[in-house]
Amino acid sequence: QVQPVESGGGLVQAGGSLGLSCRASGRTFSTYAMAWFRQAPGKEREFVAAISWTGSNTYYADSVKGRFTISRDNAKNTVALQMNSLKPEDTAVYYCAVQAKRFVIPSRSRSEYDYWGQGTQVTVSS
Repeated sequence: QVQPVESGGGLVQAGGSLGLSCRASGRTFSTYAMAWFRQAPGKEREFVAAISWTGSNTYYADSVKGRFTISRDNAKNTVALQMNSLKPEDTAVYYCAVQAKRFVIPSRSRSEYDYWGQGTQVTVSS
């Protein structure tokens, strides 16, 4: 039983930066992958970034590669998403997700994630 809770989000101008954080309030093992997804109005929820807790492996959607950075703090059971050079098309509700399956490569598919936060709104103005 893991309950992710996001924090952060807000309004930022294009070109600016914003940091999100997520804490898995249940017990989190270092072998669990965590990820960020986002959903914009009228669009499907899409993969943004993922991180493996067993190592330093990270994965990014092409649309955010080079601009976003996912990181972890296992001692605090948290994962962060640092978003730089934000664009209006980054506007979405951002969700933290936990893949409660050990020793697997983080998935880009939302169906593979077991626990989800409620989301936090990120709005990028032009």
